[in-house]
Amino acid sequence: MDDAGRIIREVKVASEPDALLAVLTNRIYHFKRIGLEAGPLSQWLFSALAEAELPVICVETRHMRAVLKAQINKTDRNDARGIAQMMRVGLYRPVHVKTLRSQKLRMLLTHRKLLQSKAIAVDNDLRGTLRNFGLKVGMVGTAKFEARIRELVENLPDLAVLVEPLLVVRRVLREQIGILHRRLLAIVRDDEVCRRLMTVPGVGPVVALTYRTTVDVPARFRKSKSVGAVFGLTCSRDQSGERDRPGAISRCGDEMMRAMLYEAMLGRSSRWSWLKAWATQIAKRRGMKRAIVALARRLAVIMHRIWVDGTEFRWTREAAAT
Repeated sequence: MDDAGRIIREVKVASEPDALLAVLTNRIYHFKRIGLEAGPLSQWLFSALAEAELPVICVETRHMRAVLKAQINKTDRNDARGIAQMMRVGLYRPVHVKTLRSQKLRMLLTHRKLLQSKAIAVDNDLRGTLRNFGLKVGMVGTAKFEARIRELVENLPDLAVLVEPLLVVRRVLREQIGILHRRLLAIVRDDEVCRRLMTVPGVGPVVALTYRTTVDVPARFRKSKSVGAVFGLTCSRDQSGERDRPGAISRCGDEMMRAMLYEAMLGRSSRWSWLKAWATQIAKRRGMKRAIVALARRLAVIMHRIWVDGTEFRWTREAAAT
């Protein structure tokens, strides 16, 4: 599409780097911007186009979809033309594409989380199904869970046969979770940024590594306060004329990162700090839920500043002010 919005060429190709490059590297064209909608293949395609020194920009999906809704007929051709028009006039919101290292670390975190959820599902299923026969597992730790199940079905061979496959799967899941977790700890131990982030109360290895992979490049934020908005932890707003209502948090950012920040709660650190005192005051005035969100937002800002400044968390207000 040219500067006036006239279509110069339309072609349908596979969503693969080689197919796209065969069209886009034609020397008769000079591109100012190439729009790529964020999606499952966007990181792969973006990397290939960027390596070919093309001016590719990955654009935010929800913003793009909202603009394209104005079209009466939704087709692939109309969507492509709409995206091209938005790129031409600058009506787009760019998305940061993570570095290759951050993508690999993110895979480690998501795989670990997936195995954890499956292991918990197996435990809950065993508890629920055995309860139907009056067999209550009760309060038991992870290490003694399998022994407790075998104890309950010891005199019920028909149930023992049905329970055994789940116990085998559970054992394998726990072993693999341990392998991934040890890998995670080794990475954090050798990462100077993660070690400094862990000086913040409530922030452990998993939270620190999740934050590192989500932010990826701290310089992409001009101000540390912008991190809270990118994570979806700032309030939305509905304003029109005399109406001006603040809404709930936008939740438009990384869901895993928000969950990790929520877990870094008031009770995680027994040591008192100005940050814990600040969150406690909010909990007394506004309630625990608002305090958790406010603390998560402030943690995100503090961790970014620690990363940029090369400092550690300051436990007193006097130290933080200097």
